[in-house]
Amino acid sequence: MLVAKSNYIRKLIMESNESELTRLDLSDIPGGQEAFEKAAKFCYGVNFEITVNNVASLHCAAMFLQMTDEYCDGNLAGRTEGFLSQVALTTLSGAAVVLKSCRQLIPVADELNIVKRCVDAVSSKVCNEANFPSRSPPNWWTEELAVLDVESFGKVITAMKQRGAKYLTLAGALIAYTERTLRELVRDQTGGGSGGGGKFRSSDSTDSDSETKSEQREILQSIVPLFPSEKAAFPINFLCCLLRCAIYLRASSACKRELEKRIAEILEHVTVNDLLVLSFTYDGERLLDLDSIRRIISAFVEKEKSTTVFNAGSTFGENCSAAMQRVAKTVDAYLAEIASYGELTISKFNGIAILIPKGARKLDDDLYRAVDIYLKVHTNLDELEKEKVCSVMDALKLSYEARVHASQNKRLPVQIVLHALYYDQLKIRSGATAERDAEDRNQLQTDVTLVRENEELRTELIRMKMYVSDLQKNGHGGTTSSSEVGKEVKKSTFFSSVSKKLGKLNPFKNGSKDTSHIEDVGVDLTKPRRRRFSIS
Repeated sequence: MLVAKSNYIRKLIMESNESELTRLDLSDIPGGQEAFEKAAKFCYGVNFEITVNNVASLHCAAMFLQMTDEYCDGNLAGRTEGFLSQVALTTLSGAAVVLKSCRQLIPVADELNIVKRCVDAVSSKVCNEANFPSRSPPNWWTEELAVLDVESFGKVITAMKQRGAKYLTLAGALIAYTERTLRELVRDQTGGGSGGGGKFRSSDSTDSDSETKSEQREILQSIVPLFPSEKAAFPINFLCCLLRCAIYLRASSACKRELEKRIAEILEHVTVNDLLVLSFTYDGERLLDLDSIRRIISAFVEKEKSTTVFNAGSTFGENCSAAMQRVAKTVDAYLAEIASYGELTISKFNGIAILIPKGARKLDDDLYRAVDIYLKVHTNLDELEKEKVCSVMDALKLSYEARVHASQNKRLPVQIVLHALYYDQLKIRSGATAERDAEDRNQLQTDVTLVRENEELRTELIRMKMYVSDLQKNGHGGTTSSSEVGKEVKKSTFFSSVSKKLGKLNPFKNGSKDTSHIEDVGVDLTKPRRRRFSIS
């Protein structure tokens, strides 16, 4: 019965040199014992069910045993092929299950093109479902992908990118897959820094723990390269959880740097809890290496610096963006949280604080709070070490309330207290100086106005002197006609108007006489009277 439907077994028997063949070696058959058992049942006419779970292994076994229609009509290979094309690959869940079952059938499943057909079916149906949801919730399909092994999942994501899937669709699939495959590591970050978040074995690892960590590391290092390039694809808390996983699992440097880069690109959305996630072990009892925090903040500051200089062409320290100011406030609050841990050294504390440009802090109150907590916990510091801790803040940028607190704070070094007190005195003096400067500016403006009016008066007097001189010259020339007399009478009227104008411009209010009320009278122009004009 086997020979009748399996050309592979037929050839083994025909090529055997044994007269009575009692044993055949079929250890290489895809799908192993279970697949051969079903193939033998098919040969002997025993009924069994073809399902999405076994169709891939049955098809591979049938092709291995050469149970095709070429040797027998209605053979097993034709039956499994019909089930694949007409049933299994017509639905997303069916195609995903078949693709999952192909994991144990590599490389035969690849050679028979089953994997590619499954990947194409899954990616196509996911893209259609993401664009036009057919059921609720709309992202139900992410759970279907979460059953795949990481290699098959990567192939599906690559195929989705080639089909033009939106980055949010890709991100949704990646987040769901990560949360399912690394469930114990990627969870809500409420345990960061506070000792909460559930129990987690982070002590001495057994062999099984080491094996599990190795598998988890491979999964993480395979997932991160699949991320879409858009920086807004993932929420920052998810990225922070992944980076903590990478640190804990001792992932490759490339994996950690990629996560740090993505966090730095959207650091303005970070919260204190997000930063605490990166800083503590899973049990929340010990500080991790803070180098990742420093690299992230430094990368964000460099990005903001280049953006500010490019857009405004100004000095970065003087013009910090709103995003930079938000990050500065978050970092100061973060420092206040970790300052209470005795294992935090001065160099690590200062190393993070000085990364923020001084212009990003309008006030140093939050930073002062972190410094005060650090000094309160680390009681064995000498005066020089206290000054080193306090060097990260500017006592002149404290608010009035903070300066009052600092002036009475016995934990602070004397020099910082004196700076705070000196600032208040300096502010009082600067206020008095500002008032004097304002008075001097007002007096100077008055003097300038007076000089300008004097110059105008001088000009008018010169013009009037020249006019009178001309009148005197014309008077010595003889008797004038009646028309000329009329003209000079009009000039006399002009002279009176000039006198009125000069009276208004006169700056000497106490020693001069106001003649603007005197009426114009006729002037004897035949013998003009000589007048003496003095120009001051």
